[in-house]
Amino acid sequence: MKTNRSSPETSPAGAGLAADQLLAMLRRMHEIRLFEDETHRLFAKGLVRGSTHLCQGQEAVAVGVCSALDRDGDTMLCTYRGHGAVLAKGAPLDRSFAEILGKADGLCGGKGGSMHLTDVSVGALGSFAIVGAHLPIAVGAAFAAMYRGSGAATACFFGDGSTNIGAFHEALNLAAVWKLPVLFVIENNLYGEYSPLASTTPIARLADRAASYGMPGEQVDGNDVEAVVACAGAAVARARAGEGPTLIEALTYRHKGHSRSDPATYRPEGELEEWMQRDPLLLTEAALRERGVDQAALDTLREQAAGDVAGALERAMSWPDPTPETRLEGVYA
Repeated sequence: MKTNRSSPETSPAGAGLAADQLLAMLRRMHEIRLFEDETHRLFAKGLVRGSTHLCQGQEAVAVGVCSALDRDGDTMLCTYRGHGAVLAKGAPLDRSFAEILGKADGLCGGKGGSMHLTDVSVGALGSFAIVGAHLPIAVGAAFAAMYRGSGAATACFFGDGSTNIGAFHEALNLAAVWKLPVLFVIENNLYGEYSPLASTTPIARLADRAASYGMPGEQVDGNDVEAVVACAGAAVARARAGEGPTLIEALTYRHKGHSRSDPATYRPEGELEEWMQRDPLLLTEAALRERGVDQAALDTLREQAAGDVAGALERAMSWPDPTPETRLEGVYA
């Protein structure tokens, strides 16, 4: 594969998931992929205010990690490329669409939009538009869980570029000192906005930065949802046992450009095509066929997901826009 990194060196063995568990994860990954495809079309029609950053190709990271957060009170924070993570944590499709469309029934009443999806009811504490701004907030959420003795864990998703800013180092340091129950998850998709990782970062294996803070640093194949579940599950168990944080570097690839205005012409010829062969949806389908699930069942699953996404979008499109009177509700005067 023509990339500027090697294959995962410490990717754990697959989680050995039962077929029904893996089917549920594939269903969620299809929903996220289709949601992003529809969001792309909505943006092209001028129906999305501002920009939008899509995560096609990275679905297994969000679904795998969020599947390991299986206790009430577990929380998650993510970046502006966070539609998939918020959906993986359980936010409803229709209200997520509605938020991106600026509708009154959106997750945040239409005020947050694509880069600020939040659903506290499912533990999705927010998407953040400023690179790395949410890492200290994840530390705060994990501290609250430890202080309350709730046994809850927090996952924090961020890109490879975030590992070069001060908030990353401050957050990891404090989380390690206090042994907080938090998973720091790097979605290493090779590029920080438009810059190849090698042009901004002096090391190739970002998980090695964990050693500076006395925590485990795991590198995992982020396109293999079973490997992600196994890695995240071990980190969550460690967090719940009071053993502190883990840094996970999930190796993945975004199929689209940085944002909808980016044609991604900076990528080497053939790189995208090679990564498309390792599409997490294709890999998961192959794993299910090995478990005896036939292609007809897999096709039906995708059709059902497509129907749910289409229905959710139809409902969201029919909902009203916010009234002018609500513009100051839920904000600081």
